[in-house]
Amino acid sequence: MKQQSEVNVLIPTHNRAYCLAQAVDSVLAQSYSNCHTVVIDDGSTDSTPSLMADRYGGNPQVSYLRQANQGVSAARNAGLRAATGDFIAFLDSDDAWKPWKVDLQLSCLERLPDVGMIWTDMDAVNSEGVLIKEKYLRTMYSNYERFASESMFQNYSKLSKLTSNYALPDADPMVFWGDIYSPMIMGNLVHTSTALLRRERALQVGPFDQSLRFAGEDHDYHLRTCREGPVAFVDVASINYRIGNADQLTRPAHMVHAAQNFITTVTWAIERDLPRIKLPKSMLRAALAEGHSWLASELFQNGEMRGSRRHALHSLRLAPNKSRRIWYILVATSLPGPVRRYGR
Repeated sequence: MKQQSEVNVLIPTHNRAYCLAQAVDSVLAQSYSNCHTVVIDDGSTDSTPSLMADRYGGNPQVSYLRQANQGVSAARNAGLRAATGDFIAFLDSDDAWKPWKVDLQLSCLERLPDVGMIWTDMDAVNSEGVLIKEKYLRTMYSNYERFASESMFQNYSKLSKLTSNYALPDADPMVFWGDIYSPMIMGNLVHTSTALLRRERALQVGPFDQSLRFAGEDHDYHLRTCREGPVAFVDVASINYRIGNADQLTRPAHMVHAAQNFITTVTWAIERDLPRIKLPKSMLRAALAEGHSWLASELFQNGEMRGSRRHALHSLRLAPNKSRRIWYILVATSLPGPVRRYGR
């Protein structure tokens, strides 16, 4: 009997004892049995240590690492250093997998030997687990509006035609695969909790960039993953993505960092790889313009008028923007405070 490949599932967590067990249990409930979960506690001050000891202390399929608080990238990197399996998957501690997720993805990768990463769509649920929106990926990641999957990937097939090793009971989704490095520069397309990588690809990519604090580190990581070779997307929701929690990485307080990190990521890619990027230069300028416009808006909301004005001007220099909002921000940042508040 062929031995199953080991999948290491990395779950970073910080003060999420209220939902962590749901994430871990969703891995233990996978139809694919050889999954080893590594929970990386990034300095939690709640009951996470006792939860892990009481609930999973004797479970050989679950490991628990604890470190001083350093951020989600440092926690994921600690998990990557500890990973020894043939495949590596990521799961945020407030999300949960559907029982067939790993089986489905490994069945696809078995037929796609050049593909180094595979991800899926996701369903959005509230804090009680009630479904809010099916197939939420294209709602959350606006870059899907720029590129149709059929044109973005070089190859696609119905799941049933790609592999006979796996079938969903109520769906026959499309599977897309190929080189999407250029489209990924325009914005993220991958939700981390849905992604599974071959160990070889993860080693090529290296660690998460810990300098990209609070938000946006996932775009950089998945962009570098796409840079290393073909990837694949299965157009079916394989996880429940929890929205609306006050401690989400995507909360408003982190949006300035998200915008800054987007600009850093896109700038790095253009400076390093311009000859291999298969996009018009006008699109690249537009991407940077949108990044500076986004940052100008977030800084404006935070009352940082000087920085907001600087990035609004930078956006308009890159690509004249007809949006009323960026022109309003540019004008409003020059007005006295009372007038600005009245106009707002």
